[in-house]
Amino acid sequence: MAKRRQQFKAGDLARMLIYVLGYRPDEFGLVPDRDGFVPMKELLQALHEEPSWRYVRRSHINEVLLSDHRIDFVTEGEKIRASEKKWAFEEEAAWGDLPKILLAPIRRKAHPVVMDRGLKPPPGRQLSLTPDPAMAERIGMRRDEQPVLLEIRAEEAARRGTTFVPFGDLFLCDEIPAPWIAGPPVPKEVVERHTAVKVKGEQAKPAENPFTAGTFLLKLDRDPDRRRRARGKKSKGWKEDARKMRKRK
Repeated sequence: MAKRRQQFKAGDLARMLIYVLGYRPDEFGLVPDRDGFVPMKELLQALHEEPSWRYVRRSHINEVLLSDHRIDFVTEGEKIRASEKKWAFEEEAAWGDLPKILLAPIRRKAHPVVMDRGLKPPPGRQLSLTPDPAMAERIGMRRDEQPVLLEIRAEEAARRGTTFVPFGDLFLCDEIPAPWIAGPPVPKEVVERHTAVKVKGEQAKPAENPFTAGTFLLKLDRDPDRRRRARGKKSKGWKEDARKMRKRK
């Protein structure tokens, strides 16, 4: 009987995973890569946000992958995807379909940097933006217990060349320049700490070597211009004066 209940739970979880990975990853704040894969860690984070699936661990997913439902999934290292996906990445969003304001959750630690330099995703990823504050909070809390929600003036950014790609209820983007970002002011102590770290980093940089490949030191005693060569000579003091006096005699 225990085995039967375990198989039933594996079947329920398998159906949930098929829906998340194969139908609506955006509904759970997930963005697969171009091949449809999602990191296991991110999948578990999304499942744990659902009250009915908080018990799920990696071992439960492994049970699904060993069951009759294994044909419904493909794994690659620490990533997983559905064998069949019913979603697709769309083309660039038309201005009429783009919300004027999108929300981007960031870590508190990154707040001053983003306001100064703009918003960029980790290597190989895209930014996930949403018009829904609850979804923005949900995505942000995966990286910070109290994420900062920034407002992105999407319509204006699009007019200036920034590309937004719809993905279900999300919008994907490669970069958001600082002028199109608005948000709560950075706390004074955070600004001071950020400035101190920045100054310390600049002071720690080694002095630049003025001589690069292709440069050389000029030896004045070998300069063909006699006037420059004469200017470059150092006085030998009283010895040189005494030698000149003897020659005159």
